[in-house]
Amino acid sequence: MIDLTTPLSEEVIRRLNVGNVVTITGNIYTGRDAVLPKIVKAAEDGTLNDLGIDLQGAVIFHTAVSPAGVGPTSSNKMEIECTFEPLSKHGVKMHLGKGAISKETVKALAEQNAVFAIIPPVTALLGSQTMEQEVVAFPELGMEAFNRLKVVKYQAIIAAAKGESIYV
Repeated sequence: MIDLTTPLSEEVIRRLNVGNVVTITGNIYTGRDAVLPKIVKAAEDGTLNDLGIDLQGAVIFHTAVSPAGVGPTSSNKMEIECTFEPLSKHGVKMHLGKGAISKETVKALAEQNAVFAIIPPVTALLGSQTMEQEVVAFPELGMEAFNRLKVVKYQAIIAAAKGESIYV
């Protein structure tokens, strides 16, 4: 088990390999198909700071936050997977979700020294490890808004790193 604390450094990411089991503690962002393309646009037009978002060393969890809790959504949905590369270029070090991603995305992650980790759908467990949540951008999207969570020891498995993937 490798304990990680956000924000994640370049060196920490370089030490991760496919199959490592990690725990994540600290602030992470949440987003899925409705909001992630908006975050990419804000990163590209330089307005992330206006939203109070700092992606340097960030973890983005592909989920919505609802009264039922949090659980991963499929990261290989086009609207989500197409955000891996640009968000990694803007500082995201770990994308957290579920499902197989393409070889092209695995390669793009390697080029940006970023990783993809999977988390099983364990909504009840994650709820007990989520200490705080706040909507930080696009509240009009309801449970699909961009959130910041304060978490303690979220467990995940590195699924893509250094150009390798558990799926390919």
